[in-house]
Amino acid sequence: MRVVFLGSGEFAVPSLRWLVNSPHEIAAVVTQPDRPAGRGKKLHATPVAERSAIEELAVERCANVNDPAFVEKIRLLQADIGIVIDFGQKILEPMRSVFPSQCVNLHGSLLPKWRGAAPVARAILAGEKEAGVTVFRLVDAMDAGPILVQRRTQIASTETTEELEYRLARVGCDAIDAAFRLHEDDVLPTGEPQDESLVTRAPKLTKSDGNLRFEASAEQLALRCRSMWRWPGARCRYVSVGGRSEFVTIAAASAVQVDAGVSPGTVTDVLTVAAGSGTLDIHSLQPAGKRLMSWRAFVNGRHVQPGDRFECVGE
Repeated sequence: MRVVFLGSGEFAVPSLRWLVNSPHEIAAVVTQPDRPAGRGKKLHATPVAERSAIEELAVERCANVNDPAFVEKIRLLQADIGIVIDFGQKILEPMRSVFPSQCVNLHGSLLPKWRGAAPVARAILAGEKEAGVTVFRLVDAMDAGPILVQRRTQIASTETTEELEYRLARVGCDAIDAAFRLHEDDVLPTGEPQDESLVTRAPKLTKSDGNLRFEASAEQLALRCRSMWRWPGARCRYVSVGGRSEFVTIAAASAVQVDAGVSPGTVTDVLTVAAGSGTLDIHSLQPAGKRLMSWRAFVNGRHVQPGDRFECVGE
């Protein structure tokens, strides 16, 4: 098939690489414009644009994919289908209808669960044991189109959003391949309608989603640490008995079902952190402006002792 690939973020890159090495032809890659980022606010290309340059693919940077002039430009490519992955713009019907087989999307959840911008993080935060990807037909409603293919995988007990997204992006290549194999006589199947009674939402993460509140249970805190890594990060403030204070991001931790007998946020005699119920066993964390380090390295470097505290950084 002749394909237009619409993608921007890291989640889309493995599927783009798969397409390059497949029998299918990439007519063009459409991605978001370069954006300022970092302290210097220099313009940075999207991960998809960077990969496309390596593969020597034609790239269209587009701020409004639904602009009539751009829709007509894509129509002239005479592609069979649009593949949309981690793109960042809604694809309206005029653009979808450019392609005889319309557009399909690869989404990082088992739809209809976790519709929205942050499906992997929301699934981990909710304590889900299973994740997956879905290839579905795009419609006007967000992530609501008929399902063509799904692939499932178990979520490891220590897996972070960063790690699970990495895995799912590669599982997605197999799902896209399976969807293409459904393409017969120049037509894709209609797909299976989603059960609207099973819909859950996965709204975009905000910085405040990472704020740790130690009145929560240790299990909930551990899930938040895993789900918020690497962005926005599970953030709090470390305050020593002697008055030292610094912001830290906890990258990995596990729950211990033993109540500490001290107030939430307090470092215990065995150097865990008291929670609303149970205690939090920190494995790794990142002090502000520093590299990720083990809890043992942090304890040794700061001389952490019982009675030190971890506090919420705000609402």
